[in-house]
Amino acid sequence: MDNDSNSKFQFRLSNELAQDFKLACIQLGVKPSEKLRDLMTLFLEKYENEFLNKEPYVFPNIVKKPKVNEFTIGEMYCGPGGIALAAKKSKLLVKGKKYCFKHVWATDNHQDTCMTFQTNIPTKRDKDFKVICDDIGENLVNKLPYVDGFLYGFPCNDFSNVGETKGLDGNYGPLYSYGVKYINKNNPKFIFAENVSGISSANSGSAFKKILDELMNAGKHGYELTTHLYKFEEYGIPQARHRYIVVGIRKDLKLKFKIPKPTTLNRFKNCKDAITEPPINSDCPNHDFTKQSTNVIKRLKHIKPGENAWTADLPENLKLNVKGAKLSMIYKRLDPQKPSYTITGSGGGGTHVYHWIENRALTNRERARLQTFPDDFIFHGSKESVRRQIGMAVPVDGVRYILEAILKTFAEVEYESIESNLKDL
Repeated sequence: MDNDSNSKFQFRLSNELAQDFKLACIQLGVKPSEKLRDLMTLFLEKYENEFLNKEPYVFPNIVKKPKVNEFTIGEMYCGPGGIALAAKKSKLLVKGKKYCFKHVWATDNHQDTCMTFQTNIPTKRDKDFKVICDDIGENLVNKLPYVDGFLYGFPCNDFSNVGETKGLDGNYGPLYSYGVKYINKNNPKFIFAENVSGISSANSGSAFKKILDELMNAGKHGYELTTHLYKFEEYGIPQARHRYIVVGIRKDLKLKFKIPKPTTLNRFKNCKDAITEPPINSDCPNHDFTKQSTNVIKRLKHIKPGENAWTADLPENLKLNVKGAKLSMIYKRLDPQKPSYTITGSGGGGTHVYHWIENRALTNRERARLQTFPDDFIFHGSKESVRRQIGMAVPVDGVRYILEAILKTFAEVEYESIESNLKDL
């Protein structure tokens, strides 16, 4: 509006649209602010009877602030902040009482990951909050203070379907036990544990059964567990990402967590819309393009959307000389009409996720969008380090459904739910 106006409004338009509007106003010989005012006046005159309540609003003498049921949370193996950002966004208001989460501590041993978490998660009121960047061990576990909710996505390297599945016999498999030790010591009100779908078959299924048994009997009271293999594309995530999530409520609280009903069983969000709507600004953080080799470009020219190096009709000189297992994600182009296949955090040539039409791998920012991280979420580290962080994260918007269901459970609010798909181990 004009400088001498009594009130001001801010309109956010794309650069192209803003330029077109200014040009049209110049051609009409009017100020853009005057034209906006005219348009607003016409809108109000036309729709005031239908949409506007003309009765004056009487403000109460005292505005009561909603009572807060704020659950403190701590994260072990926190990653870059997918779960944490979902927790920040998760809020519930029931009968004047606000339910939300407040971070108290987080741990991880990867420096770039800790920097990413510290940059994006704490708010101004969390000025004393710090990510503990250190290897987990009994000494650290004993120092971690009590929180109402204990969250951890223990390292999944030994449970993943990609590569060897060593389970509890690997270097990373036993790391879940530090979470159990924390629970035994502090007895949080609820627990949230996350891992890859491959965990159910590790060690012929015995690994997952052992983990669930220990979580169920942890602490002074034990936990009522609800375990489910979430298919996040069914919750509006533009990626086919499947993860086991275990939610446990302390048994003495007499509450039972229910699995929130999927939001889009038949109408999945496709990867093209997620990446292109709105377009990513060229100066957006973590949006650096990777220079592809000549052979990779030649190979991609023969691969159609949805195809990979094995299903495409490749000339002999461009075929891969690989014996044994042939991973379906190798040089696989995205199908623009479907959710993306699973974004991974590591892997050699051909595993970087490839654009449906352009002859290139996705940028890290495009990968982050498929994980539903907002564009202002800044990842720290080298390009490969950022790729690792994004691939190890949990989809923000998918986890939010689960965390909000936890709040509803404590608020004793009914919500649509489904039965667990966990098969007997």
